[in-house]
Amino acid sequence: MPIFSPTEITDNYMKASVGKAESPAWRLFILAVAAGLLIGLGGVTSSTAAHALDNAGMVRLVSGLIFPVGLMMVILMGTELFTGNALMITAALDGRITWGRLLRNWGIVFAGNLVGAVALAACMAFFGQLNIGGGDLAVYTAMVGAAKSSMPWMNAFVLGVFCNLMVCIAVYQANTAQDTAGRILGIFFPIMGFVLAGFEHCVADMYYVPAGIFAYLNPAYTGMIDAAGVNTAVLTFGQFVTANLIPVTLGNIVGGVLVGLTMYACHRTKTKKD
Repeated sequence: MPIFSPTEITDNYMKASVGKAESPAWRLFILAVAAGLLIGLGGVTSSTAAHALDNAGMVRLVSGLIFPVGLMMVILMGTELFTGNALMITAALDGRITWGRLLRNWGIVFAGNLVGAVALAACMAFFGQLNIGGGDLAVYTAMVGAAKSSMPWMNAFVLGVFCNLMVCIAVYQANTAQDTAGRILGIFFPIMGFVLAGFEHCVADMYYVPAGIFAYLNPAYTGMIDAAGVNTAVLTFGQFVTANLIPVTLGNIVGGVLVGLTMYACHRTKTKKD
């Protein structure tokens, strides 16, 4: 089966962006909650597989091999993911949607992703999933959350830029294919790569950091987390927002917009006015 060319992908995405921009708010929000949940499930499964490993490289490799299932589900189920929707910049530049409609989509989808991911984090922390390994998974989850919340602001921003470069490339590659296997293959390698490199994805962090916060708030794990020497002072929602969510989100926007601008400038179907 032939694949779509970069020009066809760009044109197809701009057409799809019109539907995304005009979608009712309730529909966008529901699909965004679903996407936050699905990306979070990628985090749940990859953390569960990697938490007992000692070698940092193996932790990242195992996580990278498993985490892409989240974006696979998002793309194949047709849900709404904030980071991927950065590519809607192409439709705004082409005049197919207004800038107001673009920002409306981003705002609703961001809020929905946050609700879905945080709700999943609470369920995992308070209903037993983190009991795996006698609570070792809870300690690992708190360590991950603390590390993400204590990162220097510019580090989080720059790692966010490169993360969404790879995520939006994965979205483009998924759209080259017309079959499920091809779409999965297009997604897998860029997402594996960003996890392996340690880049920062705001929607994934909407799961990882709250899960660490909730793990520490669960009395079943508090003592274990303290005993492990985790920097629990940073496991607060205020720290999460200021030190992680804001810089990573801004970096993700820049990275996604860079991909969109490049594809729009180089691969859209030219018109007479161009």
